[in-house]
Amino acid sequence: MNHRDTSWLSAALVTGLLALPSVANAQNLTPSLGLSDQQGATAAAAAAQASGQGESVDANPRANWNNANYGPVANPPKAEMDELPPFGANLFEGGFRGAMADGLNAGYKVKPGDQVTLRAWGAVELDRTMAVDAQGNVFIPSIGPVQVQGMSSQQLDAQVRQAIKSVYPQDVEVYTNLQGVQPVGVFVTGYVDNPGRYSGTPSDSVLYFLDQAGGIDQDLGSYRQIRVERNGRTVATVDLYDFLLDGDIQRPQFKDGDTIVVEERGPAIAVTGDVKREYRYELTGQQLSGADVTRLARLRSGVSHVLLRGDRSDGPVADYVPLSEFGSRTVQSGDEVLFSSDQRSENIVVELQGSFFGPSRYVLPRNARLGELLDAVSVPKEMTSVRDISILRESVAEQQEEALDKSLHRLQTTYLGYPARTAAEGEIQVRQAELIERFVEQASQVEPTGQLVVARRGQGLADVRLQDGDVIRIPETNDAILLSGEITMPQAVVYTPGMSVDDYIEQAGGFTPRANDDEVLVAHRNGAVVPAGDARLRAGDEIIVLPRAPTSNIELGKSITQILYQVAVATKVALDL
Repeated sequence: MNHRDTSWLSAALVTGLLALPSVANAQNLTPSLGLSDQQGATAAAAAAQASGQGESVDANPRANWNNANYGPVANPPKAEMDELPPFGANLFEGGFRGAMADGLNAGYKVKPGDQVTLRAWGAVELDRTMAVDAQGNVFIPSIGPVQVQGMSSQQLDAQVRQAIKSVYPQDVEVYTNLQGVQPVGVFVTGYVDNPGRYSGTPSDSVLYFLDQAGGIDQDLGSYRQIRVERNGRTVATVDLYDFLLDGDIQRPQFKDGDTIVVEERGPAIAVTGDVKREYRYELTGQQLSGADVTRLARLRSGVSHVLLRGDRSDGPVADYVPLSEFGSRTVQSGDEVLFSSDQRSENIVVELQGSFFGPSRYVLPRNARLGELLDAVSVPKEMTSVRDISILRESVAEQQEEALDKSLHRLQTTYLGYPARTAAEGEIQVRQAELIERFVEQASQVEPTGQLVVARRGQGLADVRLQDGDVIRIPETNDAILLSGEITMPQAVVYTPGMSVDDYIEQAGGFTPRANDDEVLVAHRNGAVVPAGDARLRAGDEIIVLPRAPTSNIELGKSITQILYQVAVATKVALDL
């Protein structure tokens, strides 16, 4: 791509500023127009001199506008941190309360009330279930009491085996099983939805009891400061972020009467923008690094910049920095962090459809034009209708849809809500309102094609700049004429040179009774839609006959007809009334 000389543009901008000295003096716009500092100073000084204020203007640039710290922010962060849900807000939707532990994990310690199954065979026969008594013992017949309190299941098996073999040293086999555990009642209090006393087993997790209490209060409760209290002292502190991020969680063995305390929410920051979920993140101290925030936030692909806003002792701060620099920044309580995919690609991707050789997708520079692409694409000459090339563009489809919505809204506001002066007028207006509502409902469901007409009569194709996502249609030659809309026999017929629009309609059986014979359109394959009287038929065209508006109200009928025409242009379809 050749780069054009833009020196004339700089000169024109300076000349324009000289012609408007008051604007230049008031706003000091020169540095923001892409001129060098020296050029900007010269232009500003000249403008000031022209207005008689030569020495009152500071010609120095206010900022280095090429610095990444400056620039527009498309999506400002949310103003209220409390509007964001806390990180982990959906944690208690996992049904922890529905899965009580059986208490038989490897780390469980035996306590009074537990049930132990003992089987021995050989020199002695035993098969019984024994309860651990208040002294922490199990009583084995012919052996006596054996201390087992505080032991794990493996230690329990070894202790019982040793006690039996001390009496029967030979020809005896021993099997033990910790069959059941004593339930416990645990108090859950602090910032939870439903404080109370809840039952479980000693091996149940903190999440089981918190879920029974309705979960943590999302507005006031802490996900990082949860204490397990026993007899006035803290036996465990749980940080649920460890579980949310890495699956790790403290597993204290509960005793009857323990208390789980959820403390008040600590300092927090708001994280928004291009992240998997926008959350309020709680801090364990008063600050953390940008790298820690990045790890917590789970960024979407393509994030390039970070906006950091907050308050400091010397006043508010606002920095817009590349993601690579954010890791070394310090984020403090109350800050708002917005991650942004703000790295604009210098390439676009376009797609080809129809009659051509080679690939269907091309990666092009952002300033690529249609002519450049078509010059690089080979087509079968005898099979391709070059004059019918067009572009399907998403932005055009959006504009067509917006224009149609405005027309339908204008139709409703113009003809609905008039007061009726007589009963007869009231009946007419009711029927008219029903007609309008049905029509609006049908018309609002159409999907515009977004076809951009690039063919110019007698002047070839317009060399338009391509946009990302464009679909360039290169149609094959077509020998048919398509007839649609209010025609007795809608059909496709072979194109015959010299036949007129009326000839084709007559050949298809003529108009239907609902046809509006004054509104016949011809749609060329390049996207152009013209009234039949102005059209020069060619192979591949479509003849569209619009319906007559079903109303005797002249003004209403005219409005509906205009919208029908608009729909036909945007969709190549005659809306069926």
